[in-house]
Amino acid sequence: MTNDIRPFRIDVPQSELDVLRDRLARTRWSRQLPGEGWRRGMPVARLKELAGYWRDGYDWRRHEARLNEFAQFMVEIEGQDIHFLHVRSPEPDALPLILTHGWPNSFVEFAHLVDRLTDPRSHGGHPSQAFHVVIPSLPGFGFSAPPRETGWDTARVARVWAELMRRLGYDRYGAEGGDFGAYVAPELAKAAPEHVAGVYVISGLGFPTEEDVPGMTPEELAQYEGMQQWAGGSTVDHHALLRTAPQTFAYGWHDSPVAALAWMMQKFEDFNTAPQPADELIDRDLILTNVSLYWFTGTFGSSSWPYYDSTGFGWPEGQKAAPTGVYSGPPGLRRLAERHNTVVHWPVDNPGRHHFVAMERPDAVAADIRAFFDKIR
Repeated sequence: MTNDIRPFRIDVPQSELDVLRDRLARTRWSRQLPGEGWRRGMPVARLKELAGYWRDGYDWRRHEARLNEFAQFMVEIEGQDIHFLHVRSPEPDALPLILTHGWPNSFVEFAHLVDRLTDPRSHGGHPSQAFHVVIPSLPGFGFSAPPRETGWDTARVARVWAELMRRLGYDRYGAEGGDFGAYVAPELAKAAPEHVAGVYVISGLGFPTEEDVPGMTPEELAQYEGMQQWAGGSTVDHHALLRTAPQTFAYGWHDSPVAALAWMMQKFEDFNTAPQPADELIDRDLILTNVSLYWFTGTFGSSSWPYYDSTGFGWPEGQKAAPTGVYSGPPGLRRLAERHNTVVHWPVDNPGRHHFVAMERPDAVAADIRAFFDKIR
């Protein structure tokens, strides 16, 4: 087996940009259904405005050039082509750190985080807090090849990540993950316990189940009820949808950029707890760069495998092979998280109103990652 690491550069053909703009201009718009706000889904007027900006205001080439400032590569592991960013810090003693993105996201999730981690001198940190950053694209997401068979799970992804870090020559490193990454990062510690220094999870550990309810305090019960209301409210159950018929819906996402945009914005809004819309809370161009990446790579369908290969929904449990830290303890309960994790970092007041907080608050996330790894370096 050879390392077979090849340089990679994003270069979307101009013809693809022209097709996207043409399709956006020829959208067959649906009528607005009765109901206030998002009660029936993304409002037509708001989607028209955002699609118009995507067509005439958003500059893919500018963002493509920004992404190409990061060193990118392709490597074949277990017969799978994996795309990844590998950005080394100017600090020679930096700790390697592998970041795993979520769904429906991509390596774009960390676009504003990279420099803050690799060059802390320029972002309020100490040079001893620097990281060499590795950001792989999950199989079937973005430029990573889609799985050719069923059976992929978090443990298999973690084994691929461990092999990637081995080929890069890293013997000791940290692991971070949010959303789907919150399942993968702990599995990486299980797959390579002698190499993973610590696991940092954005959120999701210590979430109670129905079996935990009888032993919960009144304060914990109130928190649990709030979680249940949010989960069972007006959000679209993408777990059930993608577990049942991802192929059916992929035709629309793959063929219509407006259908794809509406779906992405629905989920970004479902993941939003702020009063303002998601594309005002998070840089609108960053969201559209993520949507554009899915569109140009045709990965709306292939990125659904974490769901159609699952049997149901469950919160990540974590692991005890390495110390654990989180960006946000609540709404999880620390005493429950400690059943499966050695928790050394559990802040309760970090800022953020969106599920993809690294896109919303990159300064705060970078500072908290530094704070966790300061404890275990």
